[in-house]
Amino acid sequence: MSVSVRVPTILRTYTKDEADVTAEGDTVQAVLSDLEAKYPGIRARIVDDSGKIRRFVNVYVGDEDVRFAQGLDTPTASGTQVSIIPAVAGGC
Repeated sequence: MSVSVRVPTILRTYTKDEADVTAEGDTVQAVLSDLEAKYPGIRARIVDDSGKIRRFVNVYVGDEDVRFAQGLDTPTASGTQVSIIPAVAGGC
C-alpha cells in the first residue's frame, strides 16, 4: 500500500530536501522500513535502538497520533498521509 509521508525540515537531508515522499507498507513499522530502504539513516532518527518511537518525535497516521493508537503497528491504508513531526520544546 502506498502512503504519503510528510517529512519535517530537520530530516529532509535524508530525502534530498523533499517535504513529501511516498512509501509502501500496511503499518507504520512497514512504512518506516520502506523509508529506510529508500533513504538510509532516516529510521534511526525516528525510532530508537529499542525499536520505539523517539521521545521527541511524533508520528501521525491521518490525524491520529500513533502513540494513542497501536504504535508502530498502526495500520496505514493506501492513500493515507503519515506525518513525522518533531516535538517542539521551549518556554519563557
